Amino acid sequence: MAKLHFFYSVMNAGKSTHLLQAAHNYESKGWIVHYFTSSIDNRNKVGYISSRVGISKEAVAISSEQDITQLELLDTNPFAPEVIFVDEVQFFEPEQIDQLVEIVDNWEIPVLCYGLKNNSNGELFGPAINRLLAVADQIKEIKTICRCGSKATQILRRSNGLPIITTDVVEVGDSEYESVCRRCWHEEFIDN
Repeated sequence: MAKLHFFYSVMNAGKSTHLLQAAHNYESKGWIVHYFTSSIDNRNKVGYISSRVGISKEAVAISSEQDITQLELLDTNPFAPEVIFVDEVQFFEPEQIDQLVEIVDNWEIPVLCYGLKNNSNGELFGPAINRLLAVADQIKEIKTICRCGSKATQILRRSNGLPIITTDVVEVGDSEYESVCRRCWHEEFIDN
């Protein structure tokens, strides 16, 4: 029975590396693997899943308006997917999460999603993550550590070196974010 998986973490925990390694394992066994990512993610090149360790893979860039179930590449043909990997799932729409559920339940294709659970305001990232947490068959954390050595659970966003909370949580970036534990996250705001 196919399942919908959600692998989550904070930034710089190795989500994309984990995704690419897992997908490689399927491909090495002869499975037809399809890759999706959000068209919002333009840090490297739109339509690519890229890891900080230097590996990448071309992916279908999904925009917020697209119905994933209507993609031609999902049609029954010799290249139809046997497993789907989704990166940056936090940028998807809740309706697209339901479309992934449809692919799992009706087409029996496993879907493995990777993304951020929390935003830099210390809240769940948004509606897509709320929906994914509600419907995923399996939820697993990819762990990393804070600068203090504790498990990192929060994402600290900085502007001009100072920690900020903002209404614009969909801000693609890299160097202005730091993954920290809850204590260090709070201390940043208290100390500044």
